[in-house]
Amino acid sequence: MKTVISILVIIVIGVSIAAGQSQVKKESVPGINNFAKVESTVACAGAITPAAVADIKKMGYASIINLREASEPGSDVEAEAAAAKTAQIRYFHVPFNGGKPETAAVDQFLKAITTPGVEPAFIHCAGGNRAASMWFIKRALIDKWDTTRAMAEATDLGFTSQPLKNFAMDYVKGHSK
Repeated sequence: MKTVISILVIIVIGVSIAAGQSQVKKESVPGINNFAKVESTVACAGAITPAAVADIKKMGYASIINLREASEPGSDVEAEAAAAKTAQIRYFHVPFNGGKPETAAVDQFLKAITTPGVEPAFIHCAGGNRAASMWFIKRALIDKWDTTRAMAEATDLGFTSQPLKNFAMDYVKGHSK
């Protein structure tokens, strides 16, 4: 009997752990590089075309948070903002330089992502790394996930830059309550 109870306890714990972990799903979407969806609350991606904005709205996203700097090659912030206005989807531009990250951009992102009605949010940069870094910080500070769990999810989303990981961890440590 003790063996059966032990096995049941192990199964319940395993199911609980699996249910608590996020599920990152990567998909191929025309006009969107490196599309990765987390549950129903967010998608992180790389570069998008303004033409993809209407499809993002059709997918059910309430907002777009663009982390690209206007000076980046291929970035067309004005056309993307205009496409968002036409598609009637909320649009936030939060320029974030992954090579020289600044806390002000993270502060601006956290304000945007916690705005009522913003989720599900579509967060993007050029390749997905900066988007995943911002999502990591949101998970750790707003959702109160431990950093190991948040980092595992962010890595699945495409968080690869060690200097940016160091910045994000420092930001989280400096802003944890």
